[in-house]
Amino acid sequence: MADSGNTPGGSLVHSLLDAAVADAGGSAAVRDAAGVWSYAELDAWSRAVEVVLARHGVGPGDRLVVRLPTNRELVALFYGTSRRGAVFVPVNPAMKAFHFDSVVANAEPVLVLTPTEFGPLWNEVVQAHAAGETVEPTEVDLDDVAVLIYTSGSTAAPKGVIGPHRQVTFAAAAIQAVLGYRHDDVVFCRFPMSWDYGLYKVLLTTLGRSEIVLADAESDLRLLRRMREVGATVVPIVPSLATMIATLAERETEQAPPVRLITNTGAALPDTTIAKLRDAFPGVRVVRQFGQTECKRVTIMPPDEDDTRPGASGLPLPGTRVLILDADGNELPRGEVGEIVAAGPHVMPGYWRAPELSARSFRRTATGEARLHTGDYGRLDEDGYLYFEGRRDDMFKRKGVRMSTVEIEAAAMDIPGVRAAAAIPPGETRDLAVVVEADDLAPTTVLRELAKRLEPQKVPALCHVVAELPLTAHGKNATKELALLVEGARP
Repeated sequence: MADSGNTPGGSLVHSLLDAAVADAGGSAAVRDAAGVWSYAELDAWSRAVEVVLARHGVGPGDRLVVRLPTNRELVALFYGTSRRGAVFVPVNPAMKAFHFDSVVANAEPVLVLTPTEFGPLWNEVVQAHAAGETVEPTEVDLDDVAVLIYTSGSTAAPKGVIGPHRQVTFAAAAIQAVLGYRHDDVVFCRFPMSWDYGLYKVLLTTLGRSEIVLADAESDLRLLRRMREVGATVVPIVPSLATMIATLAERETEQAPPVRLITNTGAALPDTTIAKLRDAFPGVRVVRQFGQTECKRVTIMPPDEDDTRPGASGLPLPGTRVLILDADGNELPRGEVGEIVAAGPHVMPGYWRAPELSARSFRRTATGEARLHTGDYGRLDEDGYLYFEGRRDDMFKRKGVRMSTVEIEAAAMDIPGVRAAAAIPPGETRDLAVVVEADDLAPTTVLRELAKRLEPQKVPALCHVVAELPLTAHGKNATKELALLVEGARP
């Protein structure tokens, strides 16, 4: 369904900061454990970054891979990279070499910044900032790529979602049109900028002239205290974080932080957790959302309807549409379950250097409309609200992180002695598990080796070692037999 409100337009990523400086230059923009910058200060630091990147030969279209903590300096690097017309490629600092090397090979960056390389570069930024150096502005087009966000795919190969300025800023403006971040909001963000959930919070707060608190490094036990100290009013969550906050709040005797809005993604929140959040933060709106990095967000439940239509994940973003299609690509009537397809200016153009994979998910109609075939299933009610029903492929989310069985299997196959591997997604009665075919490997050894190759959320809770993996008649892993095997296994 098309939205009847104003359709947000696309712009350049750094122009969002320019507008915020002109409108609210003295207001707090970004805070981390070390301090806070105003919008004017953030702007000045981003321009110093632009100078230093030019000095290092970084130009339009060049990729800059960054594996750094999410702090004020990273935000300045993000906006400075945009000013230079280069492509910001954020990578989770927890990513292991097994995946990091493949991302670097795929992105082919002109510069890779880890903490070791970043120190000397930032010293140059400090000097350029102190001297007030400037550089001739770079001409940047709306269709130039602003970011590459690497996400899990249906193969072990890295999958970088291309984010041009036009689509990225349209999506951010459309989300802001629904959520309505305000000038007096303090957004408490626990998520790194390597995840689009964290990256877009930087853009949303810039659009709202709000303050973002980068709390990725905060201790779990200090969360509520820190939220109280900074006066948090907006808190993005995933279910595991929501449970943690709700549990901490039950033990608290001090006054709750002034949280007015909680936004959820990653998986549906249990009703019990929502109830605890409402008890902890009186008057709070708990907003349900559905989306994929490939278009950022598909639907959002309007904040003033947060307690209506149980199970619904909201309405399409302003200026976008949601279709439910059958296997032949025909649109289904309201109420019938089919593939969720998003259409509109927020649909990204594809995956970096993966034309065949892109062609399957990103399609254009005869009229040129961009459509994202999500691979997820759902239905629309008579009023156009989306209800998510499940995933089609081997993708799943665990602890708020999207992953695939294939990448876990590829990491397992990298372990000496493993001949074959099958990852079993979490179910109602089991956590993530992996079954490996090997002779002389202990399950604990496999899990320890996987922890060296995968982010913590992707390491299975259970490993089962067998002499031979059960296969189907077509030579594929026999998933039902494997699931039964896992159900009876012990750590």
